[in-house]
Amino acid sequence: MGRTILGMLAGIVAMVLVIMGVEAVGHMLHPPPPGLDPLNPAHAAAFAAFVAQMPFAAKAMLALAWTSGAFVGGLVAAKIARHQRAAALLVALVVMSGVVGMVVAVPHPSWLVAAGLLLPIPAALLAAHLVDRRRTVPHV
Repeated sequence: MGRTILGMLAGIVAMVLVIMGVEAVGHMLHPPPPGLDPLNPAHAAAFAAFVAQMPFAAKAMLALAWTSGAFVGGLVAAKIARHQRAAALLVALVVMSGVVGMVVAVPHPSWLVAAGLLLPIPAALLAAHLVDRRRTVPHV
């Protein structure tokens, strides 16, 4: 049980780092206005306007960030945990809860919401499957 919990925690840390990294690249390509703080409720309207006018590529970077975060986090969790699929799924659920929190706070296009809610689970399960396949492949 301890390894599974450790795997879940490590997976969540990896997931956060990957999402932050991919989003940082997205912010370099399409920077937010100076002084905009998405965590400040007073800036909610300005942040919503920024999201609404973002180009498709910048919005696609968000979907990539969420999906790749679920994949890498699921991979790390599955490598450490005894219950690989459960650990990877937890990481995906954390990603999805973040997506829900974001879209409740700031409107996002429906395709982006769908991607954020539909892609993390398959990505994390694929990662767990890849880890599981490595453990069952005989060494020659």
